[in-house]
Amino acid sequence: MIKRLNRDDYDRWASQIRNTGGCRQPIHLRGKVEHYDRATGALLHRYTTRTEPDGILRVPCKTRRASRCPACAETYRADTYQLIRAGLIGGKGVPETVTAHPTLFVTLTAPSFGAVHARREHGGKVQPCHARREAETCPHGRVMSCMERHGKDDPRLGEPLCPDCYDYTGSVLFNALAPLLWKRFADSLRRALAKAGGLALKELPCHLRLSFAKVAEYQRRGVVHFHAVIRLDGPDGPTTPPPDWATTDTLTLAVGHAARAVSATAPAHDDKPYLVLRWGAQLDIRPITLNGDLTEQAVAGYIAKYATKAAECVGTLDRRIHSTDTLDAFNLRDHARRLISTCLRLGALPELAELRLTDWAHMLGFRGHFSTRSRRYSTTLGELRAAREQHARDNDITTGRLPLFDEDTVLVISEWEYAGKGHSLGDQLLVAALTGMSLTGPTDLEAAPHG
Repeated sequence: MIKRLNRDDYDRWASQIRNTGGCRQPIHLRGKVEHYDRATGALLHRYTTRTEPDGILRVPCKTRRASRCPACAETYRADTYQLIRAGLIGGKGVPETVTAHPTLFVTLTAPSFGAVHARREHGGKVQPCHARREAETCPHGRVMSCMERHGKDDPRLGEPLCPDCYDYTGSVLFNALAPLLWKRFADSLRRALAKAGGLALKELPCHLRLSFAKVAEYQRRGVVHFHAVIRLDGPDGPTTPPPDWATTDTLTLAVGHAARAVSATAPAHDDKPYLVLRWGAQLDIRPITLNGDLTEQAVAGYIAKYATKAAECVGTLDRRIHSTDTLDAFNLRDHARRLISTCLRLGALPELAELRLTDWAHMLGFRGHFSTRSRRYSTTLGELRAAREQHARDNDITTGRLPLFDEDTVLVISEWEYAGKGHSLGDQLLVAALTGMSLTGPTDLEAAPHG
């Protein structure tokens, strides 16, 4: 740390750190960018990393995982918030008239795979976890009751009352098939809406378009459920109103029907029959309003928060598990260890090979995208990032850091190569002081060639 502080290029290094927003594991790039006049071939401008500290340029890692890089995850969260909110009240290319379109906030949950410790409240008071007067004793000799009032940070929350009775196979397979369940739910929802409007399914796009944005959230027991904003638009998307028959009540009934109607089947394996999986009985359907408890701001904030999280709340890992890894080397809760072990065991079976459970064991079997949207819901993350990059470029031109060229007359040649990532221990301390970011969490010191 002292050596870095005393270097002549410290100010430039600190500038790079600030430009990454305090990224915990910045990507190191080595290379150059050259601008040539197309007519004469003259070199107009050159940038090279040879003059940068350590001969590299540090750029943000852009991960969405808050457990790996809080700074980049915050950027992802903010972008997701703007994306969701624009689809509710307009902006970012979406007209404000979208507020009049029927819109619901829907939560699709997973079924039960066994009793787990839970925090229950009633009237503001915490209730016993599983209060049973004459609780049964399971085949493994455990009484299926818990009279404790768990705190919010109790590590037992989400863990089974009897791990040997818990259906770990069903839990893992549900996570693996959850993306398929969502697809079938969306298809069934469109069929239900077409039936409500007296239309054939192929005629529906000419009258109505279903728009949505969703995010996956892990429950403490290790299964995913989906939070979704579902909106009805006209045939051209948010710029046109839906037909008069497409009301909030119509959408509510269609969502309830679609959630109950769909299922996904896991192949037979281990001499066991195929397993049919459905959504859980708890289905939450609520309209989104401009005032009240469920406003567009509350919904956008809620969805954006979970867009940066994964299965960390279960106690699992935030990176892939390789064949050379041993679970005993990680400080895992027993419940998370059993879920991962189940993924690895089932992933080795040829009948379940297409589910890729081994590759996604750290995600407890879930291999879908955490945050997705339909094509015409609102803007895209790519458009938001492009606008931010253009703003930064315009600022650099205004301040004289970049020359102003006519793009039609300039040839740009770039050469870049990957040179590592992360910070040394001394640099980590300075980054924390410069940006106020915490030092806790994973690091990538082994990938930092200049530490």
